[in-house]
Amino acid sequence: MNTRWQRRAAAHRRTAEALTLALLAALTVTGVLISWAVIPDPPLWPALALAVLACGTLHWRRTHPFAVLAATLLCTMGQGVLGYLLTPLLMGPLLAAQYTLSVYSRRRTTWYSVLTAAVATAATGLLFARLHDSLLLAVVNPTAWVLLSAVAGSYVRVRREYAAARAEHAAREREEEARHRVIQERMRIARELHDVVAHHLTLADVQASTAAHLATTHPDQALGIIGRLPQTTSAALRELKATVGLLRQDTDPDDGLNPAPGLGQLPALVDACRAAGLTVTVITGGESPRLTPILDLTAYRIIQEALTNVGKHAATRTARVRLAYTLHHLTLTVTNDMSPGRAVAAAGPKGGFGLISMRERAAAVGGTCYAGELAQGGFEVSCTLPLDSREDSFDESPAT
Repeated sequence: MNTRWQRRAAAHRRTAEALTLALLAALTVTGVLISWAVIPDPPLWPALALAVLACGTLHWRRTHPFAVLAATLLCTMGQGVLGYLLTPLLMGPLLAAQYTLSVYSRRRTTWYSVLTAAVATAATGLLFARLHDSLLLAVVNPTAWVLLSAVAGSYVRVRREYAAARAEHAAREREEEARHRVIQERMRIARELHDVVAHHLTLADVQASTAAHLATTHPDQALGIIGRLPQTTSAALRELKATVGLLRQDTDPDDGLNPAPGLGQLPALVDACRAAGLTVTVITGGESPRLTPILDLTAYRIIQEALTNVGKHAATRTARVRLAYTLHHLTLTVTNDMSPGRAVAAAGPKGGFGLISMRERAAAVGGTCYAGELAQGGFEVSCTLPLDSREDSFDESPAT
């Protein structure tokens, strides 16, 4: 049946059901008449009444499949007792009932029912058929048709179960993929907000602490630091507003948004750190290639977070940033001095997420990140990022 006829049948279900039962009744009556013409002197009207009764019970075959199968089996056996040859046309109601039960019932129930129907039809053909010289027509043929209808119904049931299982599996995969994307997006947002807020607030805290320390001894320097403090807080507000504004959009960002920060903004970052009282030295080795936006943003954020940690945890206000370019890798190294015995902030809920953020950013572009104390004293963050990474292989958006 093609798709158009299937749609019509679904739209006019009752009409299609009535036409199906009428056609089946006509075929069953035809089977009775053919068998009556072949077999000598069988009673006609009782067989026709049993055929009509069996076809009438098929109306409830989906709601009461066992009762309908029992009724059609008894009607078919009654026709066999009357001496009729159990042909596929005469057995039409029984075959339809067995098919429906096989479609809507469990496997064990299906085979119990088909075994009962097969044994009953075989016994009827063997004991009451008038063509005793042909066991093929009287016994094997009706039994085979009952088994065939059960096999066809079981096949349809398995196909439907398989399709339902595939649909359920696809739905679970879509839900899992959506959940994974939500988690990844939450992690990306958390990294961006952490880098923006932690960096600028740390610089503001350092400036305020330095100004308070110099207020009595060097008031001019303290006033100069306080004068630069609004620039730091304004920068924090601008980046935070841009990030939150991007998150509030219900569509993809367009070209009107500000470009993501990158190593091109490294001098401004160094100047902001110096305004907070940090001495930052930047050394570049090798020829700088054109970086992809993702890699450019990753390198900038790692350096930003490392300098933020210097402002929060370092014993001295000096840091050395080295960018080493090779043919296939960019190595970022941020080193600062640390007094002996000074504890390093642990990564986690109690110790902050700076180191975790740097490792996640490096891993997102296929790189590695190491952070730890040096043997000769001090603390170092060293990240190696691949330069030949493709931009479309990462799921982190560079726009902030």
